[in-house]
Amino acid sequence: MSFGTRSLGAFGTSSLGGSSGTGTVTSAGTLQDLQNDIVVPNGPEDSISDLAFSPVAEFLAVSSWDRKNRIYEINTGTGQVEGRALYEHEGPVLSTRFSLDGARVISGGADKQVRLFDLASQQQQTIGLHNDTVRVVRYVECGPTNTQCVVSGSWDKTIKYWDMRQQNPICTLNMPERVYAMDSSQKLLVVGTAERHIVTIDLNNPDKIFRQSMSPLKYQTRTIACYPKGDGFAVGSIEGRCGIQYVDELQQKEFGFSFKCQREQKTASKEVNIYSLNSIAFHPVHGTFATAGSDGTFNFWDKDARHRLKGYPPLGATIPVVGFNRTGTIFAYALSYDWSKGHEFNRPDYPNVVRLHPCKEEEVKQRPKRK
Repeated sequence: MSFGTRSLGAFGTSSLGGSSGTGTVTSAGTLQDLQNDIVVPNGPEDSISDLAFSPVAEFLAVSSWDRKNRIYEINTGTGQVEGRALYEHEGPVLSTRFSLDGARVISGGADKQVRLFDLASQQQQTIGLHNDTVRVVRYVECGPTNTQCVVSGSWDKTIKYWDMRQQNPICTLNMPERVYAMDSSQKLLVVGTAERHIVTIDLNNPDKIFRQSMSPLKYQTRTIACYPKGDGFAVGSIEGRCGIQYVDELQQKEFGFSFKCQREQKTASKEVNIYSLNSIAFHPVHGTFATAGSDGTFNFWDKDARHRLKGYPPLGATIPVVGFNRTGTIFAYALSYDWSKGHEFNRPDYPNVVRLHPCKEEEVKQRPKRK
């Protein structure tokens, strides 16, 4: 099944394969720097909720409130993007991910279902059910034998593990509140719930809670992203703050911190507009990360140096989600309404697009430490 092709050819001196990033290094980007970013064709018809790249090939899944999950293929040499598959839920789709072998796509949504779509057969099946909206799904490896399964977090205050062969969960863990965010890396699974609870799980023992704590941020948790090494995570709040956290308590004392982002300083006054931090994504190679939010901006950061590598001005629409591809050469960002100001601000002409940005080294690579 195919639903459209878009080709912009190679764009300028850079391609989606990456750039050397030579020239003058500045932390302030411009809209002109983004003018050649590719717009993914035939995008969602309603707000974009999530996006995810395949871990083995240049495929991109995009979930939406229009009840559909779309899968695209990206040709990094030509810049061509083509729709490869599309399947539907019975309600808004809120989360999506690929299986570890890239052969299947998982998704969860407001229909309380966890679904699996096979790219080869183009068939989908329901592999799990919750008692309320499924807010987030992840594909994980559990236990000492690295058993592959799907984990889903729901507003029914549970997370459930599914083996994809039956609709009964392998295991159910009760959470302190409704699940708002969740991410995994290596054997680390971190869940953020309502009322600012943070639940850490060691996937070597997936049926037990390793640690339960409170968010270091004062306001509601909006997003969580685990470090590629699986030794910690970043948490973002609706108050435009990001907390850098480590599992090891000694590391946390030495390296943990929080910082402000997604804020707009008014030049004519001392007033500062504060926006939600909607999405955090870590670079798979360099371990740097991106933040994006309701102010319509995204920034690249180096947590170890506590330094902003690159920041871009507002793009005229809220950014609900961002992500890197498997090699870190493509950065995808969605321009779509995040509902942060209520239904009355959801104009008919509001964009629902995903753009693909070729990453330059100056944006995502840690800079040498000054001697």
